[in-house]
Amino acid sequence: MSVRLFLLPLLGGVLAPAALLPATTFAKTLADPATVFAPLTLPDAPNVYRSGSGLPGPQYWQNRTDYVIHSRIDTQAHVLHGSETVTYSNNSPEALDVLWLQLDQNIYRADTRGEVGAIPGSHMMTGNHTDGMVIEHVSVVQGGRDVDVTPLISDTRMQLTLPRTIDPHGVAFVKIDWHYTLPGPWGGRTAVTPTREGDIYEVAQWYPRLSVYDDRRGWNTLPYLGQEFFLEYGSFDYSVTVPWNYTLVGSGALLNPEQVLTSVERNRLAQAAQSDTRVMIRTLDDITDPKSHLKQSGEVTWHYGMRNTRDVAFAASPAFVWDAARINLPPVVPWTNYRAVPRLAMSVYPREGIGPHGWDRSTDYVKHAIEYFSSKWFEYPWPNAINLGGHGAGMEYPGIVFDGMSDRDPELFWITTHELGHGWFPMIVGTDERRNAFMDEGFNTFIDVYASDHFNNGEFAPKRDSEFAPKTGNPAQDIVPVLTDPDAPVLMTAADGVSEKYRHGVTYFKGAYGLKLLREQILGPVRFDAAFRRYIAEWAFKHPSPSDFFRLMSSEAGEDLGWFWRGWYFTNAAPDYALGDVHHDAGKPATVQVRNYGGLPLPVVLRADYADGKSEELRIPTEAWRQSSDIVVSLPVHDGLKAVTLDPDHVIPDIDRADNRLAITP
Repeated sequence: MSVRLFLLPLLGGVLAPAALLPATTFAKTLADPATVFAPLTLPDAPNVYRSGSGLPGPQYWQNRTDYVIHSRIDTQAHVLHGSETVTYSNNSPEALDVLWLQLDQNIYRADTRGEVGAIPGSHMMTGNHTDGMVIEHVSVVQGGRDVDVTPLISDTRMQLTLPRTIDPHGVAFVKIDWHYTLPGPWGGRTAVTPTREGDIYEVAQWYPRLSVYDDRRGWNTLPYLGQEFFLEYGSFDYSVTVPWNYTLVGSGALLNPEQVLTSVERNRLAQAAQSDTRVMIRTLDDITDPKSHLKQSGEVTWHYGMRNTRDVAFAASPAFVWDAARINLPPVVPWTNYRAVPRLAMSVYPREGIGPHGWDRSTDYVKHAIEYFSSKWFEYPWPNAINLGGHGAGMEYPGIVFDGMSDRDPELFWITTHELGHGWFPMIVGTDERRNAFMDEGFNTFIDVYASDHFNNGEFAPKRDSEFAPKTGNPAQDIVPVLTDPDAPVLMTAADGVSEKYRHGVTYFKGAYGLKLLREQILGPVRFDAAFRRYIAEWAFKHPSPSDFFRLMSSEAGEDLGWFWRGWYFTNAAPDYALGDVHHDAGKPATVQVRNYGGLPLPVVLRADYADGKSEELRIPTEAWRQSSDIVVSLPVHDGLKAVTLDPDHVIPDIDRADNRLAITP
């Protein structure tokens, strides 16, 4: 039942106490309302590019990169050779005299900056190295002239000085030839991993990629130290040549199925496009049968296309078992002048992935993730979604994710859902992962929590892994060690500044739980969901900043959330409420003293339990603490008060619950 809430200022002496159980004995200091509710100045001021409402401004712009890539893998030497032509469109109001590109493979060099202070567990901790990305030739085409350019390479970045500037709204064409040695299993995100039936090539971060030039910083050129990425959007037309007995799956749509797949495989894919349960495209028997391939010698070139994406990746192996099922979304056109194709959820994995609760269920997880996230937040824009069982990097790329062949339930469900959830953050909403990791890892983990609740009537709920509520499954309890750790970084800390000790606890867990608190305890699902969907839709295929997100959510939800942004994102403030004196005379309203010692005054429920078995709950709103951190709550008339409790269901992360319950004797 609902009751009316009365708030009375505490004046003069304290109220006459009832008989109380012992509460917290150490000294605390009441929160200062002037500090908690002070106006918050966000890092980026509104302007013509980014509005005060958090929407893209009337003059918002971003540059565009379109790639045509031809590559070949020498499987004897484990070397990838490539050539690309990039159409770079300068949509900025400024003339550009240089271009910056990312050479991510240089992180494997012995002299990389990332070698010092490497992330524990990363490739750099193994002592293994390659020569990185070897740039063979670069030229730039402007005004019909093809001019050779000598690149300036600095660690994982490459600068090209242009023969002439690219004027606003101008275009330049960049041609690059390169090669590099693919690392072994120690490579992690890009690796060659042996299996019983052959190597698995997981190929990502594999071509020179244009850096982002934007209105906030100009060129974004942070070196790659093993964290994430920030990339421009465009279209990709890419081909990869591999031995005849390899199966290759990649981001986007396969554009030449007749040249690489047998009629049996094509028919099976057509069946999968009509099936909600998986159809085997390549079976265990196919792996050992040369006739299951279109050719029995030489090489085959696989041609893929993908529109409106910031990246592409692929995997190739002679060892792949391959299954697929339809995604219940409208067909899409994968590339200009190509027919519309149905969407498919796919899984590829070696023999080692098959087993109890193993990769036989992967496609069900893929299908659920894409359909659920599409219905809940924003429609998946690409043709296929692929889960690869390989080395086990747990890494996401548009349209394809790299997971582990040894993953099993429930870890396989959680990792599959999480990596595919990155299709929304940051693949659709293109945030700067290098600086604001919470906007991809935290936001994605947040939507994963609800996907776990939704799948198969909560088969794997609640989400409880290294990313979220790892100890008990209750985030309000498990987050307390993070909030009370004086060394824990805040969410606004740049990704490279967060040590491995805190990476999951802060970036993932705290980042996700903040949105869960905002949705369930502050705004409510109706207001939150509408605002969050608007954020995704308005910033789809664009580059929002944290300031844009904070402003849009406040504006769309109709709340001044500055206190929450400051407390949860810019500091590690936490709720800390306490009960004080209780006064209860028969036939009169009881009064309860409540104190706020925390810097994050989340709405909190006070429950009163009575001798007749009844109880009443009152919700104390955040606004109650605007002027005082010591208030008195008046309860409705009801005799026989037995106990009062703050946050009885443990739904907010109160860091000291010892003073949250008072038992009362007559």
